[in-house]
Amino acid sequence: MTGPQTIKPAFHHFNLKTTRLAAMIDWYSAVVGAEVVFRDATGAWLSNDAANHRIALLAFPGFVDDPDKDTRTGMHHSAFEYAGFDELNTSYLRLRELGIEPDLCIDHGMTLSYYYKDPDGNHVELQVDTFGDWAQSKQWMQSSPDFAANPIGVFVDPAQIAAAAAAGESFAEIHRRAMAGELSPAQAPIELPAQGA
Repeated sequence: MTGPQTIKPAFHHFNLKTTRLAAMIDWYSAVVGAEVVFRDATGAWLSNDAANHRIALLAFPGFVDDPDKDTRTGMHHSAFEYAGFDELNTSYLRLRELGIEPDLCIDHGMTLSYYYKDPDGNHVELQVDTFGDWAQSKQWMQSSPDFAANPIGVFVDPAQIAAAAAAGESFAEIHRRAMAGELSPAQAPIELPAQGA
């Protein structure tokens, strides 16, 4: 017996608890262009498009920071996607001028992803699809032996990527060089567990 077909809703927003409401509003405004739709003493609702909100921030009395947050289970990161590499690179350069640097950057094969930490230590991924087509990148994830062998990808240095772009290299060439390890930082920003562990 089959039931009704699953209706697939579109993702709408994420909600974060915070003890730094003003700092979080300022950060998400700078990083993803979020604007406050409504704010009161206990929270704020922000949007960077036509939706009523995409980011909700709750600042209830009694919230406390978790010093062990990085090793706790829960959401690892949220992500925002640009239409093309130039937007990701331009945003990286703009944020760098504001003193906001990515915490780590990875070419995952299907995306080039820059991970920033908000004032509460939540990772926010800014990414671009390396194929420029979700169907192609999904197919690559499903069938690529390279992805099966290394689903995390290769650490990259965004300053080297920006310099390569400024020198006129195409995104395809930058991506090729990134996956070959030619644009990696001198030292990996974190140690990853062994694949398959």
